Amino acid sequence: MTDQTYFSPKGGLPPQSQLMTGRAIFTDAYAVIPKGVMSDIVTSYLPHWNNTRAWIIARPLSGFAETFSQYIVEIAPEGGSDRPEPDAGAQAVLFVVSGEISVTIDGTAHNMGVGGYAYIPPGVAWTVHNNGGTPATFHWIRKRYEAVDGIEIPNAFVTNERDIAPIPMPDTNEAWATTRFVAPDDMRHDMHVNIVTFEPGGVIPFEETHVMEHGLYVLEGKAVYKLNSDWVEVEAGDFMWLRAFCPQACYAGGPGKFRYLLYKDVNRHPSLSVKG
Repeated sequence: MTDQTYFSPKGGLPPQSQLMTGRAIFTDAYAVIPKGVMSDIVTSYLPHWNNTRAWIIARPLSGFAETFSQYIVEIAPEGGSDRPEPDAGAQAVLFVVSGEISVTIDGTAHNMGVGGYAYIPPGVAWTVHNNGGTPATFHWIRKRYEAVDGIEIPNAFVTNERDIAPIPMPDTNEAWATTRFVAPDDMRHDMHVNIVTFEPGGVIPFEETHVMEHGLYVLEGKAVYKLNSDWVEVEAGDFMWLRAFCPQACYAGGPGKFRYLLYKDVNRHPSLSVKG
């Protein structure tokens, strides 16, 4: 696989002369947080993290994400954390989009460059630092693990997207493919974080309507995405949240590939308690 490039926010603040009209949308069924919203003033600082800021783009909230949170974390040189995760029940996926980070998981050190992917189970000690000379940026997706009697907790692993061949969807002439980091039928995992790629002209040719909640961060390219009853233009750097059962479809018009990091909750019975 050829090397990939991924969008990462740069912060800053628009000039006073810029029009306020933008593409941000927040509804009961979906939300769109465009890249232009991710300025300096909407970043957060986190306990026990040094020289680090984060754009928190999803969090459990009535009327918003229910099963996960997602951060875009930017670590300056010599920054990071020896105590990154405050919740012992949380699992994590890290995906690097710029620079390089050093991640130690249960005592084993890993250098993760662009395209690097790590899965960290709940209750496992880990640290992350930027030992380089330039800022590093990665996505951090957190979900409280749903244990099942008789099923083991997954093992930690570290890989890179370029080392995993995308799997084309059936009957699509390879216009729509998914890079899967975990086997879909591995019942140990209650979430998948994959990368979806559409070639120019590729489509989701029907309105997907399903129980999985979604978070989609556009890594590359542009498309029009059907969200509930609306067609919305999206491009690299935009984030979409889709509530369970929100209809979705996609048309990737080009000129290049359209690629996004996709979260979904899987492999568990729906809770019979009403949330919110």
